[in-house]
Amino acid sequence: MTVAFRPRPSVVRRDSGLYAYERALARRGLTPIAGVDEAGRGACAGPLVVAAVILRRQIDGLGDSKLLSPAVRERLYDQIVRVAHIGMVIIPPGEIDAKGLHKCNVSGMRRAVAQLPCDPEYILTDGFPVPGLPAPSLAVWKGDQVAACVAAASIVAKVTRDRLMVTLDERYPQYGFAEHKGYVTPGHRLALETHGPCPDHRYSFVTVARGMGENEMGAGVA
Repeated sequence: MTVAFRPRPSVVRRDSGLYAYERALARRGLTPIAGVDEAGRGACAGPLVVAAVILRRQIDGLGDSKLLSPAVRERLYDQIVRVAHIGMVIIPPGEIDAKGLHKCNVSGMRRAVAQLPCDPEYILTDGFPVPGLPAPSLAVWKGDQVAACVAAASIVAKVTRDRLMVTLDERYPQYGFAEHKGYVTPGHRLALETHGPCPDHRYSFVTVARGMGENEMGAGVA
């Protein structure tokens, strides 16, 4: 009679450092490891940017991109692109409106992994599970704060999207995209009420629809 032995599961403490997940997986022979995250999920204008990153060496100072200053993000971005394999997908607002945000997010994560120049042995995703990935995967709650490869993906996605929004601001300066990056702020709401949405707004979002309606009503009164 043959007895199958299973390896003992690894226990990863959330206070064990940003590379704890990668070290635990590497001890099981699961390398390389890809981290996947997105930027722009909560914005009502601009694209959703999804990045997959395989780090080839450790980088000091990684963390959740939202908690880092723009200058630190830019510095870390430059380091990441020099020492990592990167796959990235940019999903335009029209596709988000047509397919829905979550569906675009999930498919974007699959597509970003497919863009990697090498195949990962394991994949860490931020926040929620992603079916259909080409390797075993784990959804990590607040992954950009506890897993280095996810933090790196967060930074790559955030910096890429911020740069796109600055470019978009040059085309539509009345909305202040360079400042708020397409997220809902009092100034952005006022711009929507005054000018209505531009082609790069997400028309399926309530804030945009409300701003469009108010703008049309104002135009009718005038």
